[in-house]
Amino acid sequence: MTFVSWFKKVSLFIIALFLMSCASSLYEYSQSENYSHRVKFLVMHYTGADFNTSLTRLTQKGEASAHYLLPAQDDPSYPNNTLKIIQLVDEQYRALHAGPSFWQGRNELNDHAIGIEIVNTPTCHAPELNTALQQHNSASKLCIYPDYDAEQIALLIELSKAILERNPDIGPTQVVGHADIAPSRENDPGPRFPWYQLYQAGIGAWYDNETVEKYWQHFSVVKPSIVLMQKALRDYGYNVQPSNQLTPQTLDTLNAFQMHFLPWHVSGDADARTASVLFALLEKYFPEKVAQLMQQYHQAQKRSTKPIKPLVNAQVIARVPAVNPSSRALVNDRGTFRAYRGHGELIIENDDAISADIYINGEKINIADPLTHQQLYQYSLAKRTRNGVNTFKVENVMPEGAGLTLRFPYPTLSNRQSTHINFDAVDELINDEINNGFPGAVLAVVKHGQIIKLSQYGDAKKYHSDGTLLAKPQKMQADTLFDIASNSKMFATNFALMRLASEGKLDVEKPLTNYLPEFRGNGREQRTVKDLLTHRAGFPAVVDFHRKDNKLGERFFSQNSVRTKNLLLTGVPFIAGRNVAHIYSDIDYMLLGILVERLSGQSLDSYVESHIYRPLGLTHTVYNPLQKGFVKQQIAATELQGNTRGGRIEFNNIRTDVLQGQVHDEKAYYSFDGVAGHAGLFSTASDLSVLAQVLLNGGGYANKQLFTAQVLEQFIAPQPTNQTYGLGWRRAGHQARKWHFGPYASPQAYGHTGWTGTVTVIDPTYDLAIILLTNARHTPVEGGDIHYEFAGKKFETGKYGSVISLIYEAILNH
Repeated sequence: MTFVSWFKKVSLFIIALFLMSCASSLYEYSQSENYSHRVKFLVMHYTGADFNTSLTRLTQKGEASAHYLLPAQDDPSYPNNTLKIIQLVDEQYRALHAGPSFWQGRNELNDHAIGIEIVNTPTCHAPELNTALQQHNSASKLCIYPDYDAEQIALLIELSKAILERNPDIGPTQVVGHADIAPSRENDPGPRFPWYQLYQAGIGAWYDNETVEKYWQHFSVVKPSIVLMQKALRDYGYNVQPSNQLTPQTLDTLNAFQMHFLPWHVSGDADARTASVLFALLEKYFPEKVAQLMQQYHQAQKRSTKPIKPLVNAQVIARVPAVNPSSRALVNDRGTFRAYRGHGELIIENDDAISADIYINGEKINIADPLTHQQLYQYSLAKRTRNGVNTFKVENVMPEGAGLTLRFPYPTLSNRQSTHINFDAVDELINDEINNGFPGAVLAVVKHGQIIKLSQYGDAKKYHSDGTLLAKPQKMQADTLFDIASNSKMFATNFALMRLASEGKLDVEKPLTNYLPEFRGNGREQRTVKDLLTHRAGFPAVVDFHRKDNKLGERFFSQNSVRTKNLLLTGVPFIAGRNVAHIYSDIDYMLLGILVERLSGQSLDSYVESHIYRPLGLTHTVYNPLQKGFVKQQIAATELQGNTRGGRIEFNNIRTDVLQGQVHDEKAYYSFDGVAGHAGLFSTASDLSVLAQVLLNGGGYANKQLFTAQVLEQFIAPQPTNQTYGLGWRRAGHQARKWHFGPYASPQAYGHTGWTGTVTVIDPTYDLAIILLTNARHTPVEGGDIHYEFAGKKFETGKYGSVISLIYEAILNH
């Protein structure tokens, strides 16, 4: 180096130092308190692809990006033996991971969020959708979600804790999923993501169960309005516009909320459970907001013009002396009650009487003398009652001005099989057919408050899936559960609707849109609840949602309960005008099942199990029995090769093994997760006998009233357009349905049938109920590829009418 060049370099360095010293003298730093961090949110994603594909997509120019990528242990494309956190973008920079998004008042969360992509690969199907639904509606996709890798989640927790420490503006409710900030586009990180595990590690938000219970006490009785739910979701952070309509945006948001906080209950419904969790979260993290919402909730309750009618806890409740007596002296303090010979009970609530004379069927009964003030008395009427209508009369209540309250519970069933009525012809027919190949049956006959016959025949399961006989068939038992198919319409959906109507929550004459606001367009506004019950709404008999090749096209393909309900409410077209004809349709009862859920704030199975079956002590009447403690050996089998009709039918995810414990009906199983208004209920002959006795009693059992006699009469009354239709119930009419009711049933008899081989008959004229449960479809399928039938349906037992006829003959000829 020459002296000249060295001198030039030293000179330049001295000049640079001089300039820097001059520049620094122009600045002085003074800390302001008015600033915030760029990062406000932490967003969790799944990649939807393996590690190698994900890394390529997240690092290629023009693609998306994220700040971090977490591999999975079992991913063959991941090159390392131990999991490592892959940082793709420095936290101070903006990564492109969120897309169009919204949370807590902020749009475009890429500007404010750190994104973590986690390798996890669900399998999703999103067919072409109805135009009423959004093209990328998350609720419309059918996805199978794998569990997250435990080691991967441990790494995620470690990373998230460090991010939160570096970015103190990220609070618990700012740790969100991609589905939370873009619910109409995205599902990730999906319902398998362990949000609660992260919460336990100090990451993100969760609710307190005690608070959920507090709100459940309100919302299980009267759930919040749609607009209040929309406001609550928006107050928590979601992008929902309050409209009091279940818009696609609202449905998507509910779906995203449930995936985050109720992953075991992803229904898309604004039900009481979801509302309770949402309000519990608001109370924990936004207490001032929940206070305002609850004030609106209570104000709405005060404005309600239709209070719930309390149901009574007895068949007859009589206050004596009468509060407003008639001027005709001998009509006061008298009445009737239903009972059976050798059964019956009287409960007396004494206010302040000392003595009284009480007569049952004209005979004075012995009661305590003197009566004790404010005492409850219980007396058996077994020696006084007769079958059918009984009378009571009360006189001489002393001292004058004192009073009593008399309660007569509803009749209950006793199991005293008759040795006097000869059912040999019935047994001979069924046993002969069992010997000739019919699989099995259970028969219950109820008469005058007694199960006079309860018999089992044949096998609950006798075939392998290939049609060969089992070496040791599973014998039928009296308490075997059956898939009762369309009898679900009556003993689940109709029972629920009759109860809701009795409580004043439902008026069947009103349009369905009064209760389901999104049920609009193309004449839907004119369809009443009654139109659905009488099958006169004009819907097609069936839509095979579970098949892509259904008659309405692939856009009506759905193997997802939320999407199916959306299609039913907004998309299924009519094939006939309103009230033009009776078209027996599963669509009608699918919608009625949704109506029960909307009115009750519970899923259909939860509602009927908690409000109908359990109060009656029925433990063997359930949806999805294998999920509720039952095993296959307790349940009658149905089709041999799944839903294939002996290999003749094929569609996505079709079952191919012997069906036992899963609902056979394809739409109920694939498109409703096993719980639907038209099918899905399992029960036993004994449990159904109790439900039949409820009907014969006029709506109650023991000290439980399920619905009023007036509502029951409304539901079973014949329709003027067709005497064989009630509201849902099918009627004998004038022998118009002999194949179902036989030739002897009274015109007042009603009941239903089920595709799997079940039939029910309730005949008030004879105080009679018949329950025949068979597994007729548990037989090989015979015939060609187009015209075929189950071998079991060739037998008289599987055709119903002959067995019913023989039962009537045994009783009427006795």
